[in-house]
Amino acid sequence: MSTKIKPSQGAPYARIMGVGGYRPIRVVPNEVILETIDSSDEWIRSRSGIATRHWASPEETVSAMSVEAAGKAIADAGITPEQIGGVIVSTVSHFKQTPAIATEIADKIGAVKPAAFDISAGCAGFGYGLTLAKGMVVEGSAEYVLVIGVERLSDLTDLEDRATAFLFGDGAGAVVVGPSKDPQIGPTVWGSEGDKSDTIKQTVPWDDYRNGTVEKFPAITQEGQAVFRWAVFEMAKVAQQALDAAGISADDLDVFIPHQANMRIIDSMVKTLKLPEHVTVARDVETTGNTSAASIPLAMERLLATGQAKSGDTALVIGFGAGLVYAATVVTLP
Repeated sequence: MSTKIKPSQGAPYARIMGVGGYRPIRVVPNEVILETIDSSDEWIRSRSGIATRHWASPEETVSAMSVEAAGKAIADAGITPEQIGGVIVSTVSHFKQTPAIATEIADKIGAVKPAAFDISAGCAGFGYGLTLAKGMVVEGSAEYVLVIGVERLSDLTDLEDRATAFLFGDGAGAVVVGPSKDPQIGPTVWGSEGDKSDTIKQTVPWDDYRNGTVEKFPAITQEGQAVFRWAVFEMAKVAQQALDAAGISADDLDVFIPHQANMRIIDSMVKTLKLPEHVTVARDVETTGNTSAASIPLAMERLLATGQAKSGDTALVIGFGAGLVYAATVVTLP
């Protein structure tokens, strides 16, 4: 039976055209964290590589940070907000169940009736959003798609939890995905392992707090050693699969941008993947902390802004976290 449906009229391929980031003004050193946990600056640095992180003020909302990052990405892409046909926001720290924060952000940046929706994929959220945006551009439902990763994890941090109090930071990163004549976003290797969902989770459901079952506001907690082992051994395999899917080897890479979870995890993945010395490795976690969905675009923006990476470089990006979920792909930097 023949179909009467007209085929999609999208671009042959998609690419990242521009990137932007926003870090809150307040810089929080480890000394502030040590006011509420029994630890030391040396211990925090040795366990995570984190020296400082940014925490948002009341005015630096999820929406406000996203708008700032989005504006920079749109300008960097050389397009106007009116050309944006889709807005995808990955976040776990927007506290309104509905409407999606993407709709508010789309309106504030001046986009005209774009598709707009939120996704919840934890630290892999940027990779999920990038993949969806690529599909929209190639399928033809939007010419340009804005992908934002944004978090205010300071709102979900238990400052008395010695295992996690020092980890999290706030910020927003954004990219514009648009049409390309050449493949500049490779196949995505993504998935989930729900049997391990308890290793990173919210302490209690919102309704437990609402009903008074618990008095303490929900926070993010994790089983550090289990997460470390999974990230180092399993995610290195996923990263290699992404390289294979793109048809390149580690020797062909210029840049490696993993989720900025922990410096030890990053260094271990570099070793396991046997990345050559010439590959630039993002280590933004030292001064930004773990910003979940925002960490990859923030790290990408900083590498480009500081000249550690340049336009046209081939980069492997991989995000992984709560779910447990993951997403990895090879991209050409804008």
